[in-house]
Amino acid sequence: MGKVTGFLEIDRQVAKYQPASDRVRHFKEFTIPMSDSEVVKQAARCMDCGIPFCHGPTGCPIHNQIPDWNDLVYNDNWEEAIRNLHSTNNFPEFTGRICPAPCEEACTLNLEDIPVAIKTVEQALADKAYEMGYVVPQPPERKTGKSVGVIGSGPAGMAAAQQLGRAGHDVHVYERESRAGGLMRYGIPDFKMEKHFIDRRVEQMEGEGVTFHYNVHVGVDKTVDELRDAHDAVIYCGGSEKPRDAGIPGVEFVGVHDAMPYLVQQNKRVAGEAVESVGWPSEPILASGRHVVVVGGGDTASDCIGTAFRQGAVKVTQLDIRPQPPVREDKMAVWPYWATKMRTSSSQAEGAVREFQVGTLEFVGESGVLAGVKCCQVDEKRQPVAGTEFIIKADLAFIAIGFRGPFENGVLKDLGDRLDIDVDGRSSTNVRANEDDYRTSVEGLWAAGDVRRGQSLVVWAIREGRQAAHDVDKQLMGSTDLPR
Repeated sequence: MGKVTGFLEIDRQVAKYQPASDRVRHFKEFTIPMSDSEVVKQAARCMDCGIPFCHGPTGCPIHNQIPDWNDLVYNDNWEEAIRNLHSTNNFPEFTGRICPAPCEEACTLNLEDIPVAIKTVEQALADKAYEMGYVVPQPPERKTGKSVGVIGSGPAGMAAAQQLGRAGHDVHVYERESRAGGLMRYGIPDFKMEKHFIDRRVEQMEGEGVTFHYNVHVGVDKTVDELRDAHDAVIYCGGSEKPRDAGIPGVEFVGVHDAMPYLVQQNKRVAGEAVESVGWPSEPILASGRHVVVVGGGDTASDCIGTAFRQGAVKVTQLDIRPQPPVREDKMAVWPYWATKMRTSSSQAEGAVREFQVGTLEFVGESGVLAGVKCCQVDEKRQPVAGTEFIIKADLAFIAIGFRGPFENGVLKDLGDRLDIDVDGRSSTNVRANEDDYRTSVEGLWAAGDVRRGQSLVVWAIREGRQAAHDVDKQLMGSTDLPR
């Protein structure tokens, strides 16, 4: 906890944004950092609530000890605070920027709609730790002589690799792309998280003995069997990248795209990389001067909206099949769980037109080119309401309705062809492994992150990477000191 009476004396404040008219002119982060004194005040609001739901099963998936490091920040002990935060979270500068903060939903003060600004404090603490030189490589005191291969360098792969490297194993990370980060680098726009934060973590991990191998498409350039022969254990930490099939007529028109190729391309442009990417189309997708429609109501849809505005879109309309949620949830019915309520992302606030309870009937076009999106109102069962059809002008449309698993080429094809790996019942491609030990049906192969769990949050990927590393270390050494 922070100051005993802090929640009574200090108003909730979070970091402010640059005005929308300014931030849409660039792809850099637009959050205005709070001063140290303001952060300390917000940490002081953490109350002695008795049961801290914020870091229990309803709040933080990695069980950040939020009251503890809030108290340390309040007492100006930044070094011990980041040490505490790092004990549960390898990458707080990532989660402090892009986690939706279920911890704040679970905060006791959220019963009054004034939760502790946990996410703001976490980001400020992580950035302050770098500023003060507290984040340095932590190489192991001794080497174990064991070798571990990690397939994929997203948050799950990075977390697993860092934990195992610090345990003394020789860790090798195999990444399909030219840089580390997975969809955290190539799917999340720079205006939400600039990628130098990933680069400096990679530099830290390399200082701890982790080796990164880029442009290695496992299953194509190197087989899984080759990795199993080269290492004592292998962890598959791929992402969930295969878009769900929308089943909307007209997807073949020029101008209709899945969301992820669009986001990957722009992130590569910002980074100065070629837009070509394994598994994605390479023709340029740009929204400048276009009327854009985004089908879907989640985070990926919001990322498409923000990217389109920055590219110079004339108008962006978002179609959400769900009914418009209430502005305020029934606290007594849902707290401390994540509530369904009206939420407006920074991208939506930049000028998007939001249509709720609208179904997408078909994409319409002329001479093979998109010209509009035919829509209608839907009922509570998401069925079309007769006589409510209308057409929205569009010459560019993005389908952002989620993902159904990893690409079937590469690792999964290799595993299926050669090793007959078990997959779960939710998808033909999610690898079956439980949350106790993360072991797959293939000897010496573990799976963690979206490839096992399905599409999820960065914070869940970090949790799974850490827990898989715990079991791998225990399997290799007979016991482990790694936290679970």
